[in-house]
Parts: sequence; C-alpha cells; structure tokens
Amino acid sequence: MTQADFLKSDFPAPTEMPHLDLTGPDRFHNREMSWLSFNWRVLEESENARVPLLERLRFLSISATNLDEFYTVRVAGLRELAREGNVTPAQDGLTPAEQLVLINEDARNLLQEQQRMYNVLRRELEDANILILDRHDLSEEDRSFLADVFLNRVFPILSPLAIDPAHPFPFIPNLGYSLALQLERTKSKRVLHALLPIPHQIERFVFLPSEAGTHRALPLEELLLLHLDSLFPGYREKGHCAFRVLRDSDLEVEDEAEDLVREFEVALKRRRRGEVVRMKITKDAPSALRTLIMDELEVSDDEVVEIDGMIGLADLSELVIDERHDLLWPTFAPRVPERVQDFDGDMFAAISQKDMLLHHPYETFDMVVRFLQQAARDPDVVAIKQTLYRTSKRSPIVEALCEAAEDGKSVTALVELKARFDEAANIRQSRRLERSGAHVVYGFTDWKTHAKISTVVRREGDRLVTYTHYGTGNYHPITAKIYTDLSFFTCDADLGRDATKVFNYLSGYVKPEKLENLAISPHNLKSTLIAKIDAEIAHAEAGKPAEIWAKMNSLIEPEVIDALYRASQSGVKINLVIRGICGLRPGVKGLSENIRVKSIVGRFLEHSRIVCFGNGGGLPSKKARVYISSADWMGRNLNRRIETLIEVKNNTVKAQIVSQVMAANLADVAQTWVMNPDGTFDRLPIPEGAFAFNCHRFFMENPSLSGRGSAGASDVPKLTHTED
Repeated sequence: MTQADFLKSDFPAPTEMPHLDLTGPDRFHNREMSWLSFNWRVLEESENARVPLLERLRFLSISATNLDEFYTVRVAGLRELAREGNVTPAQDGLTPAEQLVLINEDARNLLQEQQRMYNVLRRELEDANILILDRHDLSEEDRSFLADVFLNRVFPILSPLAIDPAHPFPFIPNLGYSLALQLERTKSKRVLHALLPIPHQIERFVFLPSEAGTHRALPLEELLLLHLDSLFPGYREKGHCAFRVLRDSDLEVEDEAEDLVREFEVALKRRRRGEVVRMKITKDAPSALRTLIMDELEVSDDEVVEIDGMIGLADLSELVIDERHDLLWPTFAPRVPERVQDFDGDMFAAISQKDMLLHHPYETFDMVVRFLQQAARDPDVVAIKQTLYRTSKRSPIVEALCEAAEDGKSVTALVELKARFDEAANIRQSRRLERSGAHVVYGFTDWKTHAKISTVVRREGDRLVTYTHYGTGNYHPITAKIYTDLSFFTCDADLGRDATKVFNYLSGYVKPEKLENLAISPHNLKSTLIAKIDAEIAHAEAGKPAEIWAKMNSLIEPEVIDALYRASQSGVKINLVIRGICGLRPGVKGLSENIRVKSIVGRFLEHSRIVCFGNGGGLPSKKARVYISSADWMGRNLNRRIETLIEVKNNTVKAQIVSQVMAANLADVAQTWVMNPDGTFDRLPIPEGAFAFNCHRFFMENPSLSGRGSAGASDVPKLTHTED
C-alpha cells in the first residue's frame, strides 16, 4: 500500500450498535480492558512468524512484565476501592468491583495463553539449539559443573528458612519468588516446612558448557532443587512448589510533606510491604503447602492463580542472547544527522542554521546528550535548565549537568520524584546534582512534572541566545534506543521564552502568562486541543476540507473524546494512531463513523505524541497546524500533570512530521492492528508473499527531513522499501 492509496481510501461502513446508549457511558470503552487488549497485542507478536525467534521470546517476556505492573498498580487501586465499598463508576459506567471481575477473567486467559506460547517457543528454541533444561536432563559432567556454580555463586547468598513456632513465616517482598518445601528428617521422619527465597540478585538461568552453536540453560530453581541436601542436610524432599507474590505498589505521599525527598524514601520502603494483590503458584502444589502459604500471606482463592508451566516469564529476557544474531532483529545503528556532521558535531551551529527535529531511535539520542555535554564545556554558556522525569542509572545527562555546575554555570534541574518505579533512582540523581552545586527543585506535590524541556543560555556577542530542546520522550539514553520519540531543537526566541516561563513556574510556582507558542497542562493544554478540534468542525461546516491526524500512547480523556465525536458527526475525517489504551469507540454510526483508530506494535515502542489539524486545507497540506507534545490524552496528563504542547512552525519540520512521520505511521500495514467499535483489535491481513509496508523499516532507511545536510535532498522520501 502506498501513501496515496492509504490516504485516499474510504472509511469503512459504520457499524450499527443499537444495544448501546451512545449518549451515556456506553460511548466509552473501559480503560482497564483496553489496556489488557494492548497487552494481548504484545503477546501475539510472540506468535508472529515475521518476527525473529528470540525477539518473539522478548515479546513474551514484555507481556509478562506488563501484566505484573498492571496488577501491582491498576488492579491494586481498584481492589482497594472495591474493599472500601466504593461504587463510583468509571466513565464507561462500571464500578470498581465490576471492573475487577472482567479484569480477572481476561487476565487469567492471558496467563494461560502466555504459558501456551512459552511451550511453543521452548520447542522452537530447542530446534534452534537453545535448550531450557530441567534437573532430570543433566549429565554427570553437567552436575559437576553446576556443583561448583552452586557452591561459589549461589550458596553464599541463600537464606533457607524453616517455618515453625520459633521461625514465623517470613516477609516475601513484591515480585518475590520462592520455593516452598515439605521435608522429612531421614532418621525421625519428622516433617519440616521450609521456604527458600530465590534471590533476585542472581540471574534466573544458569548457562551450561555446550558445543559451539548450542546454548543450554537451567532455571535457578532447578539448580536449588538439585542441591537441597546441601541446604537441608539430614532431610529428604517430600514435596515442593514455587510461588510468587505481587503486592500493591502504588505510592501515597502526604500532600504537606515537609521534606518531599525524605517522604519518598519512606514511601519506597512501604511499597515493598504493600498488601498482596495476586499470588501465582505452581499447579498441583501439595495442599498443605498451598494452604500454609495462602493463610500466612492472607490471600483468598480469587487472588491465587495456578500456573501450569513457568512462573516469572518476564525472566525469559535473559535467554535473548546476543550471540545468536540469526534469531534477532538485523543490527541497526542510529544515524548522526547530516546537518550536525556538516558543522563538525557543533550542535549550537547546527541549530542556529534552522530548527531541527530528530526522530529517535532512527537518529541517535546521543545528539541530545551531546547538546548538554557541549553546553557544560562551552565557556560562553551561562545557564542550563533541565527536566528529569526518567533517566538511566549512570546518566550522561546528569553527568553533564554536574560538570556544568562544578564549572560555575547556573544549573537548575527539575527532578520528578513521582516517576513510578524510578523514584529511588531519581532521589539518588537529585542528591548527586545538589552535591555538584546545581539547584534541584521537585515541582509540585499534587502534580507530576512530565514535560520534557531543556534550555541552554549562551552568550553570543552582546546578547544572550536561548537554545531549547522539547521532547516527546524521557531523557533516558537506554530506552531511547527502542522508543520512537521526537526531539525538537530550536533557538527561536519565542519558544525559548516560553520554556523559561515554564521553568520559573516549576521553581517559583508563578503561573506563566502570555505564553507565545506553548500550551501547558493542567491550565490550557486541554482547552487548546478542544479549541483546535472545534476549529476543524467549523471548517467542515463551511464546506472546507477538515481533517485531524493524531498519534499518542493513550486516549481516554472524556471531554477530548466527546470533542472528537462532535467533529466526526460534523464530517471531520480523523485518523488516530493509538499504541495502547483507547476509550473511544471508532466507526459507530451516528457517533464516530469518520474516526479510524490503529495500533502499531513492532520492533520499536511507539511513544511520540503528535497532532496535526488540516486548518481548512486537509492533510497533508502546507496550511496544516502541527503540534508535538509530552502528553497523552488522558485525565492525569491533561488535568493533573505539568505537560507541554508546542506548535511547530518551521516548514521543513512540519513537512517531516506530516508527510514523513505521520504519513508512514498511517500507511503501515506490517505492524498494524485496527480497532473495532467493540474495543477489540484485528491485525491487518497480509496475503502470504505480499508486500507489507513497515514504517519502522522505512524510518531506518530514510533520514529525518530536517536533519538533512547540504548533501540531502529537499523532497520527502517515498513510502516504499525493498522488502518487509
């Protein structure tokens, strides 16, 4: 399918849904079920024959990780509401208790499918000479090798725990994985119950010596069972099972905490001790052990899931081994933009020439790092301001900020302590920045700061020039290798002033006024979006072309969805690329017949947030108004977070976003799922042997338009490539 074919194709016939009250909650799809639907799509990539084998295993691992986090945060919250008797319905009309029933049924089916795929992939891995063994498959040579591994790499950190009146049941932390044992003393026949927590500090799989081209791995629990006599001398095993607990991992922080950092350090310790929301246990566990564990952990039958297979499928990522290039995605090296090369790596010179938009991971995130490293070492730079929502453990960005502060530059870092599951890392980073002399601020207690902004103020002649970076993703060099995001660099004075006002707001709590080219939530970002949607409605009613293209991770904010419904009913053509959660029902007659929703799940994680309005000229067109944002269209992002939405006015960057990034996403066939009115998704059918356009491959093969240098062509590359 070419770009022209897709963009000119008719919208499918609308679906009649007379059983739904489209004026009430039925017009929305449930958020939690939509998320589960996304994780089903992730899991189904593990069965996609177009995906290399070890990458399919990685998709299975990701699906398992996703589901664990979903339960420790979302389900834990709903469970608490239901226990308190809260019957307030979600926007789709379901109470917390009703949602839990649907979630648990679908999640149990998902767990079963994960185990089925594990068995399928295990057989295919064996055919590819990657073997997952159990203790009964071992030779004497293997046992000798493993005895040494156990003694020197495992035994010193194990803590076998007897369970009796003198040894009460121990605390099992969130994600804790343990073996429960029924043991019998060989002489007295006395029964002993014991736990053997499996340390997370040790990798889940032990690789054994193998012939060239073969890889053999033994799960750690099999190694432990093999050496029970060393852990419990004088006892023999009568029965065992494995279990894993998921605990409530949401954090609650006192609104008036005097010391926000100290409060979060305490809250992180509480997280480990949250209530159990789910326990996975091996099928056919000895009844005495199962009862003991359930009683001690205070879990009910509906919170227990029996697993006929491997518990902790997330750990399968350890088997994605670099040595098997033939079973991985082809090697890909991100590009350095030609324009930066033209200026011998000088970011300021490249940005001074004109605005530049980089598309990660296709263009290397190293340019963002270089921007800050260059600023730290440039004697003409006087100030740097930076938001940090998520970043890596040994972050080169934090290194650059520390270097700049130690060099006497004015450095302000906004560190978001409430970045879920990164709170501890962010506390460490903030302490380090403070020691270097940087000003560290933490923003608002009530609102997370999710905006991605960096400013560098540079003395050039007799004036100060502000260089600004606006991003759609985090300042995280590791995730930037797999997340698709946009980095917009500019020295436009208006955008620089807007960014400075946002930083002053974060540090001084003074609401920014007279923003020139930027909207900010929770103040005017949502109203700006709705106003732009209403403007498209006016164009449609005036008989002009009216169209909206948007791309994001999630869409559930009811006022925005209702605005899109109004636009559809007025004749505005709306194409949405929503990776994950979508509460909008597309293609419903009388409600949303002019709305299409697709989800792209493939090699890279779609993460950029973009919205394009035809502005009376349709799309693509030079009249289009084009925006990039840090915000998904969710209640939390638009109403309870600090987020940014900026309009891109540079013609080259606009063309890149509309006719390259968005057009390729809309034209994708190879990785596309289409949403149905009932909330389900169907993969686009691809006839065997047929060409299927893959937007990820297109972006790998074609440089970003605004990053082209003097050697680059001025036209937009055609949406084709040699093969899928």
